[in-house]
Amino acid sequence: MSTTAHTTKTAAPKGVPMTSLRKTSLTAGVLYLITFVSIPTLFLYSPVKEANYIVGSGPDTQVLIGGLLEIIVALAGIGTAVTLYPVVKRQNQGVALGFVSMRTLEAATIFAGVVSLLSVVTVRQAGAGTDALVTGQVLTAQYHWTFLLGQALLPGINAVLLGSLMYKSRLVPRWLPVLGLIGAPIIFASVIAKYFGVYDELSVWSGLAALPIAVWEFSLGVYLTVKGFKPCAITAEMTAAATPPTNRDVTA
Repeated sequence: MSTTAHTTKTAAPKGVPMTSLRKTSLTAGVLYLITFVSIPTLFLYSPVKEANYIVGSGPDTQVLIGGLLEIIVALAGIGTAVTLYPVVKRQNQGVALGFVSMRTLEAATIFAGVVSLLSVVTVRQAGAGTDALVTGQVLTAQYHWTFLLGQALLPGINAVLLGSLMYKSRLVPRWLPVLGLIGAPIIFASVIAKYFGVYDELSVWSGLAALPIAVWEFSLGVYLTVKGFKPCAITAEMTAAATPPTNRDVTA
């Protein structure tokens, strides 16, 4: 009597597929973290901001690297708003559209500032000499004001727009947008102080005033990357819309 052995194959367990909402939160979180790659520009740009840089010997490479980092930040900033828009518009479409617009305007000011400093490098490399000293100072001053009205002021406006959307929707823990909502008036006051020359951009007071907004954006990036959106009315609505109906639902 022979016995036939039947081997039962066990299917390998499959990983849980990433939902569309999780992909959105992960993308937005990573893009927010990318916006912090421009921090080294505080040091990379220091030579080009000197009054006699345009008649000196450089260095140029670190300025070019700083410009590249800021370009990446500008594109990532637009990406954060575009990625979050389909989700946060369900809370308030007008405010969500305003956030996309302000984020885009912020990116435009970053590009304008980069163009100003790269123009200084180009004029220096062309050997314009002392005749271009005034031109270099004008371009550097243009970067200063572009930075103040763009990268200093607009993040506060963005914090109010996105912070209010996140707070009301409960897509993230409420303490996160509270950081942005608290930081916004602080950075507005700092911008006004710098506008009237009370202190400059590289002062301790300027750094302290920008800290709450920086913590808000960095914490939001980390949370969205690691945790994703919290379950709330918006996520339930989007999940239901993305779930195909069952046969029972169709025949009911």
